[in-house]
Amino acid sequence: MIALTHKTAAYQTLGCKLNFAETATLRDRLERAGVRTAEKGEVADICIVNTCSVTEVADHKCRQAIHRFTRLHPGAFVVVTGCYAQLKAQEIAAMAGVDLVVGMEQKGQIVELLADRLARRQSQPSVDGLATAEGGACHEAVCVPTADIRTFVPSCSCGERTRYFLKVQDGCNYYCTYCTIPMARGRSRNGSIASLVAQAHEVVARGGREIVLTGVNTGDFGRSTGETFLDLLRRLDEVEGIERYRISSIEPNLLTDEIIAFCADSRAFMPHFHVPLQSGSDEVLRLMRRRYDTALFAQKMETICRRLPDAFIGVDVIVGMRGETDAYFDEAERFIRNLPISQLHVFSYSERPGTKALDIPHAVPPEVKHLRSQRLLALSEEKRLSHYRRFLGTQRPVLWEHTKDGQPMQGFTDNYIRVTQPAGLHLVDGSITSVSLTRLASDGETVESSTL
Repeated sequence: MIALTHKTAAYQTLGCKLNFAETATLRDRLERAGVRTAEKGEVADICIVNTCSVTEVADHKCRQAIHRFTRLHPGAFVVVTGCYAQLKAQEIAAMAGVDLVVGMEQKGQIVELLADRLARRQSQPSVDGLATAEGGACHEAVCVPTADIRTFVPSCSCGERTRYFLKVQDGCNYYCTYCTIPMARGRSRNGSIASLVAQAHEVVARGGREIVLTGVNTGDFGRSTGETFLDLLRRLDEVEGIERYRISSIEPNLLTDEIIAFCADSRAFMPHFHVPLQSGSDEVLRLMRRRYDTALFAQKMETICRRLPDAFIGVDVIVGMRGETDAYFDEAERFIRNLPISQLHVFSYSERPGTKALDIPHAVPPEVKHLRSQRLLALSEEKRLSHYRRFLGTQRPVLWEHTKDGQPMQGFTDNYIRVTQPAGLHLVDGSITSVSLTRLASDGETVESSTL
């Protein structure tokens, strides 16, 4: 790929952990092809924007990021990919400065597409058959309809973090009324267990010790290979050298009692779960077309706490869904308050074109959404601090992460408590040591620790 040799690239990622993992993998591939990551302040030859479209605000941030990159890197070849690119390919292709829009089916071919387009640009001022903008730049969208998305693009990378992110699944078949993800990422599909285990062995070879399993609907693993998520967990647990696994998110109806029991008895799966609830009102769950009710969700939380009493449990909640009356929200807040969970991730409902939620009467005013978000965020902080305080005075293993020179070392316990150690202690990035959790730090965000 001669056209890529000695080029520099800048990257912008918006949205979920899955996007960050995919960008990091793309960066690794481009570096192997001879593309150096641009230094801060350096004008890059190539710009990659990996977009999100989960909310209207996300769309706006994507447009801002594209405009910012074209301004900071004049003359760069700009590639836009991700969920927003799949949903609005032609709209993005028409934006000033954008050269190439790549949809989900071709996301794994970006390196090859880049090499081809740059070679064309170098050999001729315009490209036959493509719309040509001022200065000879070509605005092109390589994007198939969502129904034709079939390819699973592997991704396993740590980027600039200590833990690795392993993509095990992509797409979603659920079509919740508020969500555009199935339209952006296509049907549920996955890699094979053998290929994912091989990637875990590669992480070991690179010195990695923790892997986070990521996906759009992670627990739906196996749709395209006839395998099961539980079988994947069993095989990954056998990979020597990986000390920790975390499951980034799993739907409550797919979080079986067998999966919980396996995590409790496993060698390397941490006492840490992230489970979307979205609403604590059964009526709102029905409007969302979720595949469970509050009784099932409560049962899953009880099972986790019984089998893994030290577990950290994060929960996603959406406020202000169409049809969410004051009474339904109050019901949801009471339900959430009584759950034995550790933290909430609170999102305000955003109306998305093409979703069934737009047919539901009673739109919640923005100011009401904001107040509801604030109430749940305050509840989340209560629960997080309660979880942290519960383990003060105990000993926990911590995986240490790299930090800036002179700054305290930070890391996470097995049950996802963020821990700090004073600067100057000789701790190695990626090492796991047992510490005593002494007290909450002054900012309340971390727990101070002392070595044993």
